[in-house]
Amino acid sequence: MSNDKDNFNVSDLTAALKDEDRAGLVNALKNKLQNLAGQHSDVLENLTPKIRRRVEVLREIQGKHDEIESKFREERAALEAKYQKLYQPLYTKRYEIVNGATDIEGAPEDAKMDQGDDKTAEEKGVPSFWLTALKNNDVISEEITERDEGALIYLKDIKWCKIEEPKGFKLEFFFDQNPYFKNTLLTKAYHMIDEDEPLLEKAIGTEIDWYPGKCLTQKILKKKPKKGAKNAKPITKTEDCESFFNFFNPPQVPDDDEDIDEDRAEELQNLMEQDYDIGSTIREKIIPHAVSWFTGEAIEGEEFEIDNDDEDDIDEDEDEDEYEEDDEDEEEDDDEDEEEEVSKTKKKPSVLHKKGGRPQLNDGQQGERPPECKQQ
Repeated sequence: MSNDKDNFNVSDLTAALKDEDRAGLVNALKNKLQNLAGQHSDVLENLTPKIRRRVEVLREIQGKHDEIESKFREERAALEAKYQKLYQPLYTKRYEIVNGATDIEGAPEDAKMDQGDDKTAEEKGVPSFWLTALKNNDVISEEITERDEGALIYLKDIKWCKIEEPKGFKLEFFFDQNPYFKNTLLTKAYHMIDEDEPLLEKAIGTEIDWYPGKCLTQKILKKKPKKGAKNAKPITKTEDCESFFNFFNPPQVPDDDEDIDEDRAEELQNLMEQDYDIGSTIREKIIPHAVSWFTGEAIEGEEFEIDNDDEDDIDEDEDEDEYEEDDEDEEEDDDEDEEEEVSKTKKKPSVLHKKGGRPQLNDGQQGERPPECKQQ
């Protein structure tokens, strides 16, 4: 029996996930489960009539339990939708205070202090609110590099909503105008095959419209020419790099008939699990408790995983070692030929935070409230 269970492994799941058609995915999984049920039907046949009858009664009890559980899930979904609507005014008020659309009247002593400090008087809202909240969470902080922080300070709000067809949820990141990309809204949608026993079908992110030389998901490497070479200009190349904004370009299962070996299937499975873990953490922890993450209070009581995988740092090829990352800061362009010092932002590989093993996994202007994301 255990051997049969092992047959429904990552490879089988990957094979099912190759089909982009959602109905086909569901049917593939159902057929697989029906085949497994047929393989185990001989268990009843091998029982004595009396024991078989007892098992049949147990199955009837299980059926009644499943009916009640189904009603529970329906009522739970309705209850969640009800309270999501009750949360919205609070999220609106939070948005207005964080972004300076609404100010809070302080005590007279506070007003005097503000007048004595011009810098404080000029600041509106709560600077770097969402950046600080994200960095204080151990799952999300692993994804944020120093380079990312320059863009994340323009993050004005994060919201989420359910999507019904296909089932799943969507995250929305609202940005102020910034020097990194043109988008004011970045989204990430998770499409689920089954929400109640969550199985991830795929994730879809926004394509980021980066300004020239400002892409945070890539770095430009510059190679010094050899001494005496006729061409004195440095050789440059572009390379993908660690960045929080890779979150909007999630791992995808190949949609062709190409066979995926077991190692690649497992790697893809881990990437999808990690990606879902980040998304669900933002939805379930960061958004509803953003203030507690900003102040650091939410860290108390959190269980942290210890990562000792320092040996996992990847060594680059010898040829790549000759390249240096090009600093594209337009404000410091003097003496390009002489200054080629690399400003590399290095971080440990992201820690995989699994959520139960297999991915059993669920345009605003400044000062304006971004459009509401409809809650189901």
